[in-house]
Amino acid sequence: MAEKKKRMSPYSVLILSFLLIIIIGTTLLSLPVSSFPGKKLSMVDALFIATSAVTVTGLVITDINYTFTLFGKTVLIILVQLGGLGVMTFSSVIVLLLTRKIDYTAKKIIQKDLNYNTLFNIQAYIKNLIKIVFLIEFIGAFCLFFVFIKKFSFLKAVYYAAFHSISAFCNTGFSLFPDSLSAYRTNVPVNLIIPLLITLGSLGFTTLNSIYISLFPKFRSDNKRMHFTLTARLSVIVSLILIISGTVLTLLIEMSNPETLKNFVFHDKLLLSFFQSVSIRTAGFQTLNLIHMKNSTLILYMILMFIGASPGSTGGGIKTTTIAVITLGVFTTLSHRKNIEFHKREISWRIFNKAIALVFISVMYIFFTVFILSYIEKEQKFILLLFEVISAFGTAGLSLDITPVLSSFSKILISLTMFLGRVGPLTVAMALTMKRRKKGRYSYPVDKIQIGC
Repeated sequence: MAEKKKRMSPYSVLILSFLLIIIIGTTLLSLPVSSFPGKKLSMVDALFIATSAVTVTGLVITDINYTFTLFGKTVLIILVQLGGLGVMTFSSVIVLLLTRKIDYTAKKIIQKDLNYNTLFNIQAYIKNLIKIVFLIEFIGAFCLFFVFIKKFSFLKAVYYAAFHSISAFCNTGFSLFPDSLSAYRTNVPVNLIIPLLITLGSLGFTTLNSIYISLFPKFRSDNKRMHFTLTARLSVIVSLILIISGTVLTLLIEMSNPETLKNFVFHDKLLLSFFQSVSIRTAGFQTLNLIHMKNSTLILYMILMFIGASPGSTGGGIKTTTIAVITLGVFTTLSHRKNIEFHKREISWRIFNKAIALVFISVMYIFFTVFILSYIEKEQKFILLLFEVISAFGTAGLSLDITPVLSSFSKILISLTMFLGRVGPLTVAMALTMKRRKKGRYSYPVDKIQIGC
């Protein structure tokens, strides 16, 4: 009897799809047509930037605007859009346009790409998703156009507006300005539009879809108003808590720092603190120089980057819902209650265990990566390397200006970290360990083990 053909797991297909786009992007960015004369990138540098784009991280080793031609910058923003939407999700759009149907295997892969727990009406979801994403990016570009038209020609203003709108929504932080958005640090429209785009992109497509269908119930098959899912509710609540706490703490810590906020009037201090609090978690745009910030602020930002965005979003990190589930589980344990509960819903301990596993894998990976980098990059301070690694893992795209001077091996290691942060450490772990196992008809005796004191 012929042996049954084994299929690749959805996790493996997802990882390979991202790798394929990174390889294509690296090749395109290495072409002479992609860069100006004398600015051609080495293969390692092209790999680094392509990985940064596809993983929507935003870490750069060169000035994008003065290195890449129009072709190169267009390739870069297409890679960002592919990475932000999810390679398999974007591919499914093409399949839908050509065949109007998606088979079961493809649905499973897209399910993992979107970080969704159950199969659902994939076709309807993707249609809503594409409408939402392109509508938000169009509105963002439309609003930014009126800012950039004051400085650039019509076509250049259109391109700059579209580029920064896509970059912001996809939480990449790529900018066509050499100092990111520092030139617009007191510009109110930019400091409100960009954070709004970042926030919408970081909430997750499931949350955006819930909002969309809630506002437009006619797009729902049963024509009933849909309530927020628990994931959407937790994503919004935790995101608001992180934004508000990040803004307040940045303002309090940096208010007296002459290198950052001291010389601004209060409303500009508040605006700058808000912008940086939103951007730091996943995006990577800058209006303040991070190098001059106090160590306590940098530690705060590393915590925010490590948490990152919400599940199924364009951002990285361990996700807002992960930290929410762990917090709820800890409070449940300390209060001696049996079940984890939130908003009249019960959260299973299996999800809590998964959240703990995710944090453990993430912390261990960051620990070993920083350990290796500290051995290789002996001249760099520990906090600079730690910030760089957490930024890469959280796909935040912020650096304390050490990225360009890293060795080739370190750049490859940071590229791997960006990739892991985008596809998710649990996705990689599942792809490496997933096997068909027969459940044994037995169980071992339960024993007790002492922990803590």
